[in-house]
Amino acid sequence: MKSDKFNLIWTYWAITDILLIVGVTLEPTALKLAIILNAVQVLHFYWLTPKLSNFAVQVRIAYLLLLVVAMYPPLFFVFYLQIIGTTAMVLVNYCFLARFMSLMPWNKVEPYSLSMIWQTFFTKPVSGSVQKTPSPSA
Repeated sequence: MKSDKFNLIWTYWAITDILLIVGVTLEPTALKLAIILNAVQVLHFYWLTPKLSNFAVQVRIAYLLLLVVAMYPPLFFVFYLQIIGTTAMVLVNYCFLARFMSLMPWNKVEPYSLSMIWQTFFTKPVSGSVQKTPSPSA
């Protein structure tokens, strides 16, 4: 049985991480390649489930927008934040961006509370989506 680390999703993020690290340290062209790769990833996930409401599509669009915003020189530091987050995703399956996106008003299924926000960011990494689903009674 193949490890989850060798699936396509992990591969997308691992290559993105490498491109970002190379882009900020050695060759800025790699940042443009990371943007192109992530645009492909957005299109791929949209093709799989053609809805912008699909959580996986939302996370990838947000990530792509952060990449584009970081190209603006005063916001270059955003690349470093993305490197930290993407490395965490690749190494330990913790995705801060997905957890953050799960708190967006269009994705949340319960009222905001300190407990809910704490659990969103500090529960251990999970396989699959961190998005909460409505309970059957909802």
